[in-house]
Amino acid sequence: MRDILHDLDNWRAGENKSIALATVIQTWGSSPRRAGAKMAITPDGKITGSVSGGCVEGAVFEEGVAALKSNHPKLLHFGVADETAWEVGLACGGSIEVFVKPLDVELFKSLRSVLAEEDTAVLVTVVRGPAELLGRELLLKDDGSVTGFISDELNEQALNLAKETLSQGESRRAMLNEDIEVFMEAILPPPTLIAVGGVHITIALMALAKTLGYRTVVVDPRSAFGSEERFPNVDQLIPLWPQEAFQQIPLTRSTAVAMLTHDPKLDDPALKIALPSSAFYIGALGSKTTQAKRRKRLLDEGITEEQMNRLHGPIGLEIGAGTPEEIAMSIMAEIVAVRNRVEESIPQPG
Repeated sequence: MRDILHDLDNWRAGENKSIALATVIQTWGSSPRRAGAKMAITPDGKITGSVSGGCVEGAVFEEGVAALKSNHPKLLHFGVADETAWEVGLACGGSIEVFVKPLDVELFKSLRSVLAEEDTAVLVTVVRGPAELLGRELLLKDDGSVTGFISDELNEQALNLAKETLSQGESRRAMLNEDIEVFMEAILPPPTLIAVGGVHITIALMALAKTLGYRTVVVDPRSAFGSEERFPNVDQLIPLWPQEAFQQIPLTRSTAVAMLTHDPKLDDPALKIALPSSAFYIGALGSKTTQAKRRKRLLDEGITEEQMNRLHGPIGLEIGAGTPEEIAMSIMAEIVAVRNRVEESIPQPG
């Protein structure tokens, strides 16, 4: 949703357009967008976002316009076993389900607040069921506040499922009863990449992370390395030792941490904080020999085997990188791969 928020704001504020919102609720095979990807549509032909990388956008646009005219949401399916899939271009071996509905303006205001404040929430949408319930939504925020309503009979069950989804941080589909299905979309803060050490690799790494939509943080108490001259465009530069710096940065399931100093005085304290955390990625620069010595030190200092096994070291994918820029690319590629594997490990209903 964040990638289309600017256009939605403009459409609503300046032109007051009616808007349909299409959301990917499940994919199989090689479909290019994952669950939660969105596309917004107006009747006069404006489109923002994507649900398939181009394969089914035309068909989804037509269904979105139809949903606005009829005020009736619809669940769409495109797949290799469906002749329509070939007609719209999804011939790459995947399938996709997309839910299309008119935008609920009041609920969108609450959802926009969640996105703007980088909060955590779950959006529950009825995607299969009787016409009077189809498309109804409920938004549960991390602070327990609720916007929207499903029904007197189903609201409590929907909220309980939303609370489970909130704790797991993973979008999923679920049945409220044998006839009514909901899509529970976990809305998480944007990913953050924390680099410990303002070395040359870090300069290139922060630029790549910014391009991919990551919030960027550099930690280095050494003034020659952790300076604004070297990092004018990072979101946060913290010139403190890791023990102090990490008190200012929450390590969540949306956080990646890269240790890049080659100095145990900086890397080890940071690892002792990061490894037991919920950060989805933790990596450290250094050869296999360096990694073995680091592993022994940290195990001797109380890090468990399970925690230690979370460490990616030597850091980065093996691509034969030689320059700082190539090493940064290998690190960023590994971070993206780990994050995508985490998201794709979510069990999907058959």
